[in-house]
Amino acid sequence: MAVDRPVTLAAVAGAHGVTGEVRLKLFGEGVDALRRYRAFNDSSLTLTKLRDDGKGGAIARFAEVTDRTAAEKLRGTALTVPRSALPPLAEGEYYHADLLGLPAVSTDGEELGECIAIDNFGAGDVLEIRRPDGKRFMVPMRAESVPEWDARRIVITAAYAAED
Repeated sequence: MAVDRPVTLAAVAGAHGVTGEVRLKLFGEGVDALRRYRAFNDSSLTLTKLRDDGKGGAIARFAEVTDRTAAEKLRGTALTVPRSALPPLAEGEYYHADLLGLPAVSTDGEELGECIAIDNFGAGDVLEIRRPDGKRFMVPMRAESVPEWDARRIVITAAYAAED
């Protein structure tokens, strides 16, 4: 795992008002998780103000963005920090960024493909694995289906990896 690989925490959804504030779509654990960082995108954006928008996102002001035109130009910009800046994890926890791109193998040793996405539809994380032939399958990120993972691979219980 590349320790300083950029990890996306939010994305600029658009301008907010006329003074340079932007609306953010959050990918982490809410506004409080984003608040611990001051600099994003290799220090090209410096956070000076952040507040909850009451809709699951946030409103932010960056020192480098002083008007609506500059804010509009940021639409779609991912806000990243180096992986090494993230807090340490407890046993059994993971960052999505650490799993994306990892090879997946079955408990029987069969190569299954690569983790290409992690979704959460409300009942916990679900890994999306792309097989070498391009077909995809999803597996819940629970101990009975994913008994182990590390910086090199994701191990999936053979029954969950079986093709239909």
